[in-house]
Amino acid sequence: MLRELIIPLTLGLSLFMFGMKIMESALHAWAGPMLTKLLNASTTTPLKGMLLSTLVTAVLQSSTAVTVMTIGLVNAGLLTYARTLGIILGGNIGTCLTTELIAFNFAEIALPLLIISALLWTASILALEYTPSPSSGLQMRLRALQYGSLAAAGFSLILLAIRWMQSVSPALQEAGILDWLINRASDSLLWGAAAGAALTALVHSSAAVIGMTMTLVGSGAMPVELGIAMVIGSNVGTCVTALIASLGGTRAGSFVAWSHILLNVGGAALFLPFVSVLHTVSSWFTGDLSAQIAHSQTIFNVICSVLALPLCYLPVWQGRGSPPPLKHAS
Repeated sequence: MLRELIIPLTLGLSLFMFGMKIMESALHAWAGPMLTKLLNASTTTPLKGMLLSTLVTAVLQSSTAVTVMTIGLVNAGLLTYARTLGIILGGNIGTCLTTELIAFNFAEIALPLLIISALLWTASILALEYTPSPSSGLQMRLRALQYGSLAAAGFSLILLAIRWMQSVSPALQEAGILDWLINRASDSLLWGAAAGAALTALVHSSAAVIGMTMTLVGSGAMPVELGIAMVIGSNVGTCVTALIASLGGTRAGSFVAWSHILLNVGGAALFLPFVSVLHTVSSWFTGDLSAQIAHSQTIFNVICSVLALPLCYLPVWQGRGSPPPLKHAS
């Protein structure tokens, strides 16, 4: 049981998170320096903030990174609380890109992609050594190639991790773990949501939990509706990192973290009674069970953010926990 279940699952999750961290760090290093200025310039309304945050989160592949960064900007007085509301909504939408890409099932190209990415990264490092001027356009393009190849390598590791985790499905069924969870979930999908929230809080990555759920559902080891409940729960579990980041910060920073929690908990409470409807709608787009999990997450996050957007325009948020005047980054 240890060899067939715990080791592949633990190593698979570790490889998934390692790949996510590589991809996130590479993209953050590439785009990060521009973000503070961009956030200040493009968050004058909640809608603009939501659209920008969707784009930034899709690029960085981490809503947690964007939320934590936002809390840091608010704590530093570089951003007012009112300007963060749209960023929080957009972060949940942008993070869906990872699971939608996984749903395309690129497992066949994972190893070739890793090899090509490693070769391109090595070539860019060597070429940088012989580039004469640090400010030349060639060096900027080489750095973009370096970070892009690292991000592609991270994505290939995610695909390899998913293939690894798929091997545990027979062992899970044999051990009776899934049967136990499925029997509890047949009484209440809260069990599935709680499992998704707890796992996400432990590993600090909703993408890892959703990726694992997609593999289990795709292999037939888990019903789609239980998988959707786990996806909804994982959105709640991802709030833990933001809450930790807000500890010891300003009042405005705490408001950002609690707004993130309120959005995800409120969305989960709203959607859990309609998991079967969410399953039906996601099945309209594809018959692939694994892809239905990815689509259900996207539908859930888009609807939650769109429903919450009008509330962000209420005058009550202006000045709520905000620092005195808005400072500008030097």
